[in-house]
Parts: sequence; C-alpha cells; structure tokens
Amino acid sequence: MRHRIAVVGSGPAGLTFARVLHRHDYPVAILERDPAPDARPPGGTLDLHEGLGQLALDKAGLLAEFQALSRPEGQSMRILDADGTVLRDWRPRPDDRANPEIDRGQLRDLLLGPLDVRWGRGVTQVVPGTRDGVLVHFADGRQETFDLVVGADGAWSRIRPAVSSVTPHYTGVTLVETSLDDVDTRHPDLARLIGDGSVAVYGVNRALVAQRNSGGHVKVYAQFRAPLDWHTNLDLADVEAVRSSLLALFDGWAAPVLDLLRHGTAFVHRPLYVLPVSHTWTHVFGVTLLGDAAHLMPPLGAGANLAMLEGAELAESIVTGPGDLDEAVRAFEEQMWARAGRWAKITMAGLERLVSPDPAEALALFDQVQPS
Repeated sequence: MRHRIAVVGSGPAGLTFARVLHRHDYPVAILERDPAPDARPPGGTLDLHEGLGQLALDKAGLLAEFQALSRPEGQSMRILDADGTVLRDWRPRPDDRANPEIDRGQLRDLLLGPLDVRWGRGVTQVVPGTRDGVLVHFADGRQETFDLVVGADGAWSRIRPAVSSVTPHYTGVTLVETSLDDVDTRHPDLARLIGDGSVAVYGVNRALVAQRNSGGHVKVYAQFRAPLDWHTNLDLADVEAVRSSLLALFDGWAAPVLDLLRHGTAFVHRPLYVLPVSHTWTHVFGVTLLGDAAHLMPPLGAGANLAMLEGAELAESIVTGPGDLDEAVRAFEEQMWARAGRWAKITMAGLERLVSPDPAEALALFDQVQPS
C-alpha cells in the first residue's frame, strides 16, 4: 500500500519533489493556494548549478529539456563603478554550462508537465499526530489526512509552525524591483550596458543590479540598507514617487546606470528576510520542510538550487528506501540541515559584502567566485 503524501506549494521545491515521485509512478497530492499557474507573475531568472538544480532535473528526467530552454550566455556578468567605468566584464566559454539561466516561468512549466495540481487549495494549518495521520486544514474549511505532509510553501510557510516556532527576520537589506520590456528595441543603449547576462553597480551600502531574462525582458533590483519602515512617508503604489526616491538614493551615479530606474515600469518592494543560519527542528512524525520553508537565505543563487535538489532527494529516498517512511524523512532532514547550513553561511556572508560600506568588498567577492 502506497503512503498518502501531500506537498504544499508548487514552487521549484514542491514541483521537483512531485515530478520525481511521478517519474517513479508514486502518487502525491500537490496543494497550491494560487487558483492557476499564471495567477501571479512568475518572477525573474534563475541560474541552475550543475551539482544542485541541474542534478535535480536529471533525477526528474528533465535535464535535456532544460538544456534546450536555458541560456548559457546569461551567465555573463559585468560590474561597473558608480561613474560607469567597467571594472569587470566576464563572459562564459561557449561550452560553459556550469550555471545557465532559465526564466522562472519556463522552469515552472517544465516541472509542471503532466502533474495534476490542486489549484486554489490554500492550507491554513497542519496538525500532526492525529489518529489517522497528519490533518490538513484548508482555507475553505475542508480537511484531509495524509501520512506525510511536505511544506514547500516558501518564506512564510503555513507548515513550518508544525515543526518549528522560528520565523524569518529582516536582514537590514531591502530590494526594490522594477522591469524593462522589449529592451533591445526600446532601450538599445541599456541593452548594450546589460549585455547577455547581468550588470551590477556597487556603492556605499547600496547597489543596482540588472538581469536579462528571455524575450528582451530585464529585471532591475535596487538594493540598499535601510530600516524596515524606510518607506513610512512614501506611497509604494505611486510609481513616480518611488522612482524619485530611488533616484535620490543613487544621486551622483552615472546617467546610463540611473536610466535603469528612469525607464522602470512599476516598482515592487521586497525586504530581504532570512531564517537563522543553522535552522533545524526536533523531528516531527509525518511533517517535513523543503527550500525556503526550511532554510530561507539571501537570494544569491543558492536557494532555488538547494530546494530543487532537496525535493528530488526526498522523493528518491521515499521510492527507493527500505519502506519505512519516517526513517527516510529523518535521514533526509539530517542531510538537508548540514548542506543548507553551509550555504546559509555563504550567502549571509555574501550579502554582507555585496551591500557593504566598502564597495570594493563586492568586487573582491566577484573575483573570488569568478576569477578571470
């Protein structure tokens, strides 16, 4: 008899978990609060690492399809001084597939494939230890029990309280995101500035990063250290007011760099939260976590990769293990905690250097990670 398994959340972690189970003909209920896959903007682009996200896709039998969709040229990285001087201009070799980029929406659709998601099934609470298993409460008042509930529902997980009382805390760094569309036609100068991948400019406790997505779409991120309530006297829904505030924050930077903000179409406030670097919990029978629900860390290229590999590994341990579901979950958690703890330390240290009082720290970090 197969175990009754549910995964909450249809992000990269939850879908990879479900897709690997599906590959082994193992049933899983995918519970997602969004009413449809396109209910919200999918976000920007992700770089999937050979030993992490790409390995997860290989376990799901999707690596070749990913390679056909991905953009190896998107690994390119250019760093400018605030006056516009080019400090670094790194481009990958033609055969370099260490960290190719893929749009989040494309990755979502690739992982969805034949999966049957229960859209519009928001989970409000899970209660482990009931007579029939783990009781799942839905926003519409319904209830259902499972042998295992996997929380892959992100930073503000509704599943996490079943295993941990810890909540995310603010890092002191805020992102404000904007976008440029059809950049090659409408803003050719900016297209050249950004190149095939990303351009970053670092200043004192602030940075501007622009990252090319597919189809001429570019995401721009203003990053700066500020109190969580920095916008108290600013209407975040007022596009021009936010633009003026950001332009004032980056006053004195080169005009072509500031054009990344001047031509932005809308602005989204994204304060950066994290969980403690070594977040673990006392094992709870029938409940576990993946990805941001388990180890929310700064968005420096590791989070989604870890989440996907965790999903694939947990699924494989369930279908190929000795048959004891709880034993498989326990072993998975120990492995996840150790690896995620190492990456959380790396990404927190990276954030400290990328948004730093000394802009030279960001350049030194780049030289460590991507030496010429």
